[in-house]
Amino acid sequence: MILACKLPESDVTDTDLKCILGNARTIAIVGISPKEESASNKVAKYLIKQGFRVFPVNPNCEEVLGLKCYPDLKSVPEHVDVVDIFRKTDAVPAIVDEAIEIRADTVWMQLGLEHEGAAQTARNAGISVVMNKCMKMQYSRIFGKNGDTPSSTSGDQKILP
Repeated sequence: MILACKLPESDVTDTDLKCILGNARTIAIVGISPKEESASNKVAKYLIKQGFRVFPVNPNCEEVLGLKCYPDLKSVPEHVDVVDIFRKTDAVPAIVDEAIEIRADTVWMQLGLEHEGAAQTARNAGISVVMNKCMKMQYSRIFGKNGDTPSSTSGDQKILP
């Protein structure tokens, strides 16, 4: 069952996070790095293991984690539930504009990343916003180490060793 997630203007509660993460099926990771030691790569790998369908977005890569990499959000061939941003703050407004254009459900700015102006633009367009939180850490904390959640998709995505 899909629940409507209505987030407040600022502070996101655990109930909000559980709603977003429990309903999400597809996640576009903007600014993903092919480097295994990078946070974006580790988060993507973790989310795939939890059953999410991950779409790497980086115009400088053909493939990351064995998955086709897209140059921008508009190129992702499916609806995106969550746009997870791993870019510098000054890139956030353009990413939010693209998230609005593709009608994403949530914009998630990773740990250390906040842009209140872009967040308000997203909220005004009806998009939920999470700022300054790591999706992997929040998922693990809320659903437990085993990733026990109603969110399950096909396990056809591969992860290269």
